[in-house]
Amino acid sequence: MTDLFHDAERVDRYLREQLSHRILLLDGAMGTMVQRYKLKEEDYRGERFKEHVGDLRGNNDLLVLTQPAIIEEIHRQYLLAGADIVETNTFNGTSVSQADYNLQHLVHELNVTAARLARKVADEISLQQPHKRRFVAGAIGPTSKTLSISPSVEDAGFRSVTFDEVVQAYKEQVAGLVEGGVHILLVETIFDTLNAKAALFAIDEYFEETKQPRLPIWISGTITDLSGRTLSGQTVEAFLTSVLHSNPLAVGLNCALGAEQMRPFLQRLALACPTFVSTYPNAGLPNAMGGYDETAKSFAESVKEFATAGMVNLAGGCCGTTPAHIQALAEALADVTPRVPPTIPPALRLSGLEALVVTPELNFVNIGERCNIAGSIQFKKLILANNYDEALSVARRQVESGAQILDINMDEGLLDGVAAMTKFLRLAVTDPDIARVPLMIDSSKFHIIEAGLKCVQGKCIVNSISLKGGEAEFLKQASIVQRYGAAVVIMAFDEEGQAADMDSKVRICCRAYDLLREKLDFAAQDIIFDPNILTIATGLEEHNNYAVDFIQAIPLIKQRCPGARISGGLSNLSFGFRGLTELRESIHSVFLYHAIKAGMDMGIVNAGALPMYDDIPTELRQLVEQVVLNKSEDGKHVERLLAYAEKEKERKERGGGSAAVTVTSEWRGWPVEKRLEHALVKGIVEYIEEDAEAARQQFARPLHIIEGPLMAGMSVVGDLFGSGKMFLPQVIKSARVMKKAVAYLIPFMEKEKEEMRQKLQEQTGVVDEEASRFAGTVLLATVKGDVHDIGKNIVGVVLGCNNYRVIDLGVMCSCDKILEVAAKEKVDVIGLSGLITPSLDEMVFNAKEMQRRGVTTPLLIGGATTSKMHTAVKIAPVYNGPTVHVLDASRSVVVVASLIDSAQKDEFIEDVRDQYAELREEHYASLQDRKHKTLAEARKKKLAVAWNERLPATLVPSLMGTKVLLQYPLAELVPFIDWNPFFQVWQLRGKYPNRGYPKIFDDATVGPEAKKLFEEAQEMLQEIIATKGLEARGIVGIYPANAVGDDIEVYANDEQRDTPIAVFHTLRQQAEPETDEPMLALSDFVAPKESGVRDYVGAFAVAAGFGLHALVAKYEADHDDFKAIMAKALADRLAEAFAELIHQRTRREFWGYAPNEEMDVDDMLKVKYQGIRPAPGYPSQPDHTEKTIMWDLMKVAEETGITLTESLAMDPAAAVSGLIFANPESHYFAVGTLCKDQMEDYARRKKVPVEQVEKWLSANLNYEV
Repeated sequence: MTDLFHDAERVDRYLREQLSHRILLLDGAMGTMVQRYKLKEEDYRGERFKEHVGDLRGNNDLLVLTQPAIIEEIHRQYLLAGADIVETNTFNGTSVSQADYNLQHLVHELNVTAARLARKVADEISLQQPHKRRFVAGAIGPTSKTLSISPSVEDAGFRSVTFDEVVQAYKEQVAGLVEGGVHILLVETIFDTLNAKAALFAIDEYFEETKQPRLPIWISGTITDLSGRTLSGQTVEAFLTSVLHSNPLAVGLNCALGAEQMRPFLQRLALACPTFVSTYPNAGLPNAMGGYDETAKSFAESVKEFATAGMVNLAGGCCGTTPAHIQALAEALADVTPRVPPTIPPALRLSGLEALVVTPELNFVNIGERCNIAGSIQFKKLILANNYDEALSVARRQVESGAQILDINMDEGLLDGVAAMTKFLRLAVTDPDIARVPLMIDSSKFHIIEAGLKCVQGKCIVNSISLKGGEAEFLKQASIVQRYGAAVVIMAFDEEGQAADMDSKVRICCRAYDLLREKLDFAAQDIIFDPNILTIATGLEEHNNYAVDFIQAIPLIKQRCPGARISGGLSNLSFGFRGLTELRESIHSVFLYHAIKAGMDMGIVNAGALPMYDDIPTELRQLVEQVVLNKSEDGKHVERLLAYAEKEKERKERGGGSAAVTVTSEWRGWPVEKRLEHALVKGIVEYIEEDAEAARQQFARPLHIIEGPLMAGMSVVGDLFGSGKMFLPQVIKSARVMKKAVAYLIPFMEKEKEEMRQKLQEQTGVVDEEASRFAGTVLLATVKGDVHDIGKNIVGVVLGCNNYRVIDLGVMCSCDKILEVAAKEKVDVIGLSGLITPSLDEMVFNAKEMQRRGVTTPLLIGGATTSKMHTAVKIAPVYNGPTVHVLDASRSVVVVASLIDSAQKDEFIEDVRDQYAELREEHYASLQDRKHKTLAEARKKKLAVAWNERLPATLVPSLMGTKVLLQYPLAELVPFIDWNPFFQVWQLRGKYPNRGYPKIFDDATVGPEAKKLFEEAQEMLQEIIATKGLEARGIVGIYPANAVGDDIEVYANDEQRDTPIAVFHTLRQQAEPETDEPMLALSDFVAPKESGVRDYVGAFAVAAGFGLHALVAKYEADHDDFKAIMAKALADRLAEAFAELIHQRTRREFWGYAPNEEMDVDDMLKVKYQGIRPAPGYPSQPDHTEKTIMWDLMKVAEETGITLTESLAMDPAAAVSGLIFANPESHYFAVGTLCKDQMEDYARRKKVPVEQVEKWLSANLNYEV
C-alpha cells in the first residue's frame, strides 16, 4: 500500500481501474465544516500570527498552521463517512490569493503542511480499512483574480494580474503540494478558463523542469447560473475543449448550483467528455441568509439520479455539504454502475465562448482575414491610429459575415506587436459577438504568438511555425504551443526554403508531421498544414502551376498524415491582380471549388465577399479555371487572363463598369418568379421588396409566394451548398434575402387574416372576442448547437397565416429554455428544427428531457437533416408524448390541426404511432418493440423506501382532522404572489435577460408598460384589500393514512387503522423507462399498511374568488373591461398565493414536518421545499374524479362554499386544490400513458365501469377506445 501511495504511475493506473468499476467519492465542503467551529480572529491567528497586521479571520488555508487539529478532524470525518479522496485545505493557496492577507510569503509552507496533514489522515484510515485505499487531492482554486475579465468598468483591456504572474503563483503552489505528498492535482471551481489554463501550464512546466513523476490531473469547472456558461462566458463544451490538452484523469463540474440545477450541464459534459466525469454540487442553492438547506438524503438522491443515468464516475459535495451528505452519498451510490466514457471520434476541436468541431459536415471553415494588418489596409490604419473600438467592429463584421474562426495578425514594423496583440485580444475576448468563435493567433514572430496565447481562454490556432529554423527550434515552439493547448498551422518551409512544387510540399509536411507525432506525441487532429498558396499568373511560366501543385498535394498529405488538416491564405493566390477585386474574388472562388474537392478543410478568406462558383459569368469562370488548373488547348490561358485584367483595369480607370455588371443586370427582365429565385440564390437584396410586390399582384395569396418561388430558391441554395459550389457566407446572405421578402409579405398576410376573421364574424355572428382567439399555440425552436432557422421561420409564417399563435425562440435554444417557455406559455405543440447532423442527437436529448420532466406536449421534428425513420426509431421511443416528423411547411398546418383538434387528435396520434411502429419493425427487423409494462410488472418496479428505518414519530401531525380558514386576510397572501403569470395574462413578455418579474421592468420594449400595469395592479389590489372586495376561504385536512397496493386508505383514528373513511386511488406509470428507474404511483410516497409504519396524508382546497362576480359586474356595467380583466387576474394570483401559504403553514405548523424551514418566496415558487401538493387532473394523478373524494372527506363545499361543476371544475374559478405528501422522497412526476389492464384494475378499485374511467383518462390511454 505504501508503495502505491508513492508511485504516481501506479496511483494513476489504480484510480483509472477503480473508476471503471465503481463511482469514487470525494469529500464535502471544508468551509462549511470550519464554520461549525465558530472560530474567532484570535483562533485564526494563534500564537504565531498574534501580531500580524491585518485581519486573518476567513483565511481558512491558514488553519493548517494555526489549528491543524481541526483540519485533521474534518478530513477524518469525511474519510470515515465513506470518501475515497479528500482535498487539501489549499483552495486559496496561491500568492495571488494570500496577498489579500499579506501572507504570500507562506504559500510554500501552507501547501506542504496542508498536503502532509491530509496524507497523515488518509494513510491512517487506509491502514484501518485496508480494503479501501484513500487518496489526497491537492486543491488548486481559481485565485481571487481573473485573466479574462477587466476589474475596471472604464477599461475593458485592463487586467489586475498577468498570465505569467498567475502561472508563477500556481507553480509555487504545485511545488508545495507535490512535496507534501498529494496523489492528485485538482484544478477546481473554474469560473475563468484562462486561469485554469495558467494552472495547467504551470503544472506541465513544473513536471518538465523538475523531472518529477507526473501526477494525475483532475479539472472541475463552475457553471455560474442557469445560462449554462462559466462566469467568463464559455459553454460546457467550449470549456471542455479548452482543457482537454492536459490529458486529465477526470473533468467535471462543481459549486454555484445544486444537484438538480446542475443536471442538464453535467449531462452535456458526460456526452462530450472522452475521459472520466465528476460532479460535486452544492447542497442546493443558497437561502436568504447565505446558507444551504438541502438535506443529506435529498442531496444523495439527486446525485444518484445523475449516476443511474450514466453521467458520473466521481461524486462529492461542495458548498453546504457535510460528512452526513457524503455518507448518504456513499450509501446511495454503493451499487450504481459508473459511467462508461464514450469513444469520441478524433476531430479538430476548437473553442471561443462556444465550441467548434471541424467535421466533414461543415464542408469548409472560413477563417476571417480582415483583422490581419498585413492583409487589410483599413484594419492596419485603425490599429496604428490606436482606434481599437473601430478595429473591434471589423472583427465583429467578419463574424456576422460568416467567419467561423478569426485570424489576428499584428506584424507591422511601426508597431509594438506584443502590446498591440495583447490589447486587441484582451478587448476582443470581452465582446461576446467576437469571442464566441475561436481565434487564430497569426504572426511570423513567435514571441508575439505567445503573447496572444496568454490572452485567450478558448482553444485557438497558432499560425504558424515551420522547419525554417531547423528541427530543434521547430520542436521547441511546437511544445510551447502544446502546453498552451492550441492547434498549430505548419507552413511548408524547411531549412532550404519555401516549398513550391507538389513534391516538396508533401515532403516537408510529412517530415514535420513525423517529428510532431514521434517526438512530442502532438495530437494529429491539432496539426494543420499550409502547403503555401503561391501567386499564379504573374507572367513567369514557373508560377503557372502553383495552384495545381497545392491542390494535388492536398490528398497526398492527408493520406500520409492521418488526422491532419489543410489550410491556406487565399489572398496571395491573386496578388498580381491587386485593385481588381471582382477578378481576385473570382480566382479565389474557382480555386476553392477545386481545392475543397481535393480535401482542403479551411482557408483565410474575406468572409462574405466570395462569389459563388456558378455566380461567376461563364466566360470569366472558364478563363479563370484554365489559369487555376493551368490547362487549355492552346496553352495561352495566362496571356488571355492578363489581357482581360488589363481591359478591366482600363475600364476601372475610365470610371466605367465591368462586363460582369452588364451580365448580372440581364436577370431583371426575367419573369418575377425567376427573379425571386435568382435573388435568393445570389443573395441580392436590393430589389426583393419590389419583386415581392410584383409577385403579390400576380399570386392569389401572399402565402403562395412563400411556398412557391421563395421556397424554390431556397432549395437551390441547399443543393449548391451541399455540392460545395456555395459557402456559408452566401447561405447567410440568402437567408437575409428570404427574411426580408417574408417581412415584406407579413403585413399583407395579417390583413388577409383579419379580413377572414371579420368575414367569419359576419357569417356566423360570433362575437369579436371569440373570433380573435388563436386556433392553438405552437412553440418553434432551432435546437442548441444549430444556427439554421430558415425552414422553421417559414413554418412559423405558415402557421401564423392559419390563425395559430407562434412563439419562435430563435436559434441555439437550450432544452431548458424551450421547456421553460413551453410550460410558461402553456403551448399546445413544440416544434424542434435543425439542419446539421449533431442536431439529431440534440433532438433525442430534448425528447428524453421532456420525458424526464413529465412533459406530454406534442413534439414536431423538422429540418433538412431529419427524417421520418430517425424520428420513429430514435426520438419517438424516448418520449411518451405524441412525436411527429413534419416534412415541410405546407404539411405543418395539417399536423398541428390534427394534434390540437380533440375530434381527430387520438386517431391521428394513433395513426402516427402505428406508422412509426411499422418503421421500427422495418428498422429492427424481427425485434418487437415493447413500450409498456403490464401493471403487475410495473408494480414490481415501485419506489423502494426503507420504511423500517423511518422515524414516524417525528412526522406525527400537529393537526389531525380539518381546519377551516374563512375570510383569510388578503394582505397576508400578497407576499406569496407569483407575478410572472400575471404578466403572461396581459401578454407582456420581456426579452432575455429581462423575461421574468421583476426584470421585466428593465425590458426596453415592454418594460414601461409592464411597470405601469404593475402599478395599476397594486392600486386595485390595495383597493380590494381595503374594501374587502374579494374574500379568501380555504380548508386543510391531515389524516392518518397507509398505502394498500396503489390506493391510499384514510382513517378517522391514528390508533385504529382497520376501516378507512376514504380511499384515494392512484395510477402507476406503465411506460417502460429508459433506465432502471422506478415506475411511480403517488401511493409509493405513503407507508404501506403492512410495514407497520403510521403515516399520514394531507389535502387542501382554497379560493380567492368569492365576491369576484359582483366586482366584475360592477366594472362591466361601467364598460371598464380593463378593470374587469384585472380583477380576474388578481383573483387568480391570490388563489395561487393562498395555496402556497397553506402549504407552507402545513409544512411548518399544521403538520409540522419541517418546523425549521427557512425559505424565501422565490425558492418556494421553485419548489425547493420538502414534499409535494399534486392536484387531481394533473400529471401525477390525471383523474379529475379524485377531487370528489377530497370534497366528501373534508366537506369542502359545506365548510367553504367551494363547489365542483359537472365537469369537476372548481367554482369560483380562482381556486386551487390538491393532496399533500410529506415524504422526502416524494416528487412530481407524470403518470404518462396507461394500458388497458390498469384501466380495468382502476375501475374495479373505484367500483365504477371501465368506460367511465376511460372517459376521464382518455388523454392518457395508450389504446383506442
